Amino acid sequence: MLRATLAGVKVLVIGGGAREHALCRSLSLDPDVTALHCAPGNAGIAEVAELHQVDALDGTAVTALARDLEAGLVVIGPEAPLVAGVADAVRAAGIPCFGPSGEAAQLEGSKAFAKDVMASAGVPTARSYVCTTPEEIDEALDAFGAPYVVKDDGLAAGKGVVVTDDVEQARAHALSCVAAPPGSSGVTGRVVIEEYLDGPEVSLFAITDGTTVLPLSPAQDFKRAYDGDEGPNTGGMGAYSPLPWADPKLVDEVMDTVLQPTVDELHRRGTPFSGLLYAGLAITSRGVRVIEFNARFGDPETQVVLARLRTPLASVLLNAAQGTLDAEPPLNWRDEAAVTVVVAAENYPAAPRTGDAIGGLDEVVDVDAPHAYVLHAGTKRDGERVLSAGGRVLSVTATGEDLAQARSRAYAAVGRIRLEGSHHRTDIARKAAGE
Repeated sequence: MLRATLAGVKVLVIGGGAREHALCRSLSLDPDVTALHCAPGNAGIAEVAELHQVDALDGTAVTALARDLEAGLVVIGPEAPLVAGVADAVRAAGIPCFGPSGEAAQLEGSKAFAKDVMASAGVPTARSYVCTTPEEIDEALDAFGAPYVVKDDGLAAGKGVVVTDDVEQARAHALSCVAAPPGSSGVTGRVVIEEYLDGPEVSLFAITDGTTVLPLSPAQDFKRAYDGDEGPNTGGMGAYSPLPWADPKLVDEVMDTVLQPTVDELHRRGTPFSGLLYAGLAITSRGVRVIEFNARFGDPETQVVLARLRTPLASVLLNAAQGTLDAEPPLNWRDEAAVTVVVAAENYPAAPRTGDAIGGLDEVVDVDAPHAYVLHAGTKRDGERVLSAGGRVLSVTATGEDLAQARSRAYAAVGRIRLEGSHHRTDIARKAAGE
């Protein structure tokens, strides 16, 4: 099959977080991208792409914008538009789109669906129960015991998982997952309760066109809000790549036992998965186990993975969108390590404070570039000022010869940021760097 060629392509990225800023940054550096657009974007993305307003959940509106811009590739970043079927609408208009169909995106949209796919494909994962009643919840909690792992079945922006030794806390979260009417705010009326998986966690992305699977470099993220993995779960407080402690054969093993079987099973079901398949993994005493699947690039892991990717991004995404990924050569990676530290707003993740001015952004550019840079997440521009507009405000990303140098550069850049009440973890990649 011929590889999709780029005589120049206009790209529209949907989303407005640090993940989309990382995608836009990489695409802006690709000489084959002749025009770059993002909707809705943020204050940082505006520096590399033209911004537009659109309802990201409205497939008709996104398609109309792509047509108006004469986009040759649409890249959908967040999970909610994917689960809503926005990629289906774009593809139906004949526009190449990187992102799975709404049906295939249920791999992230419903943990019960993902468990069923894994069971059919023989993918190793935690034993689990799908519960819909208080009686089933109690039975499942009793069956596994502590630590209890309770997961919202639907989308929860990375914060729908409770891991606790407190059975009452576990039960309360489980009941909250099944109490709301199905379909309200991502709630399905189901909750997944599963066995606790020991061992370190790894994030592994793979780009796929529904048949061919192209793995990216592994990363590790930090979900808890505070140092030492304390505090509530968040969307992610930092990440690093590569993983010096991981088995060199890990990617091949995950390809053979997780990624390819999952893609093959979805193809067999008539719902091929085309886009970014994210496997959250636990390296347990019994081997690799899948914690969860996502149907899009993860945040903040994307920030460190793309920082190390030397291969121009647009052609890879276009080949996946057009079903020609088998002609894509192996990806080329920089030898450098990368570390990302998330700067979060006061009271994140509970009720983050917004509207505060952010200082020090120019200082990072003047002092730390090109080895460190700031990717915007929850920001907006107010005249000459950049204000906080979300819980995770910035992703400060740095590269270095090794993790220790990348980490040092990242934290030096974080130290230049001024945001009242903000907080960040100080231990991102510390252990992996040997510190």
